[in-house]
Amino acid sequence: MKGSNPTSRDIAEIAGVSQATVSRALRNSPLVREETRQKIQQIARDLNYFVNRNAAGLRTHQSHTIALLLFDETEGRDAVINPFFLSMLGYITRAASSHGYDVLISMQQLSDDWHIEYQASHRADGLILLGYGDYVTYREKLAALARANTRFMIWGPTINDQPGHSIGCDNINGGYQATSHLIENGRRNIAFVGSTSKRAPELAARYAGYCSAILDAGLGLCERRKVSAWNSGGEGYRAVEELLERGEPFDAIFAVTDVLAIDAMRALEENGYSVPDDVAVVGFDDISLAKHVTPALTTVRQDIKLAAEGLVDGIVGLIKGEPVESSLMAPQLIVRASCGARSPASGPAASETGRRQSAHR
Repeated sequence: MKGSNPTSRDIAEIAGVSQATVSRALRNSPLVREETRQKIQQIARDLNYFVNRNAAGLRTHQSHTIALLLFDETEGRDAVINPFFLSMLGYITRAASSHGYDVLISMQQLSDDWHIEYQASHRADGLILLGYGDYVTYREKLAALARANTRFMIWGPTINDQPGHSIGCDNINGGYQATSHLIENGRRNIAFVGSTSKRAPELAARYAGYCSAILDAGLGLCERRKVSAWNSGGEGYRAVEELLERGEPFDAIFAVTDVLAIDAMRALEENGYSVPDDVAVVGFDDISLAKHVTPALTTVRQDIKLAAEGLVDGIVGLIKGEPVESSLMAPQLIVRASCGARSPASGPAASETGRRQSAHR
């Protein structure tokens, strides 16, 4: 063995086992006893032995690679990745590594034929899809993947008869929690910022939760306090400007993403409003920036570590031919400084804040 690269046969001879046992132990197979697995893996480390993935792939017709597809929702206008998805990357690669898989990260535009490229090649054993842009177009491509028997896991909406398997957040519940918290803190005129289109079903579900909380509290829905906004830079700022132009008093904002909420807080500040004294703000996602803005943003957290591990466990299970179920994760309200209780001195929405908003017109 001196002067040459170690092989699985060398490990088998030292461990006193067969090459097949070595192969299974290095894949963490449960068919090998834990004590034997640890012994074989330690010998491999001592010999600086690495599995030849190319050779293994030729034997098994597998690449031991998972393709992680991120979608460019700006259609090439901006190189910035959605910060929520960016925060998931590390957890996904770590989880994949624990299963013995590499991760191939690719940025895709929805108009591209990525579904054909990956189903026709052997670049990856399965796909994890993050983001979708226009869900109507996206769903057509999911159906194409399913028809080609491609193994894929989706982070996002879980909708009846949707092709493939998905892990997502209970967005209706998250929207309900966010809005209920604002109501419990004395807010009665709560504006909504975000998309309610069927082309963005996750965001529309958060709006459904918002509406339910408003109605359960005996408050009326007001269309003039709802501003449609896509999840991109500057949209939250524009939405607040539009709310102010309308002159409909509001004492709180529920924004369907943190990106929108943080932009909204900046617009409020630059227009002379204090958060949360004049207007409370709640977002959704709990991106890393949320706790660092001033004031720190109250938001609804989606557990990205749990999501990443679930996506990887799911795609590995599909690769191995194991049964996999779609699932919804429970959201968690994270209370920070951007949503404080309304002071008794502030009064109802027809207060100085309301008059200032009317005067903005």
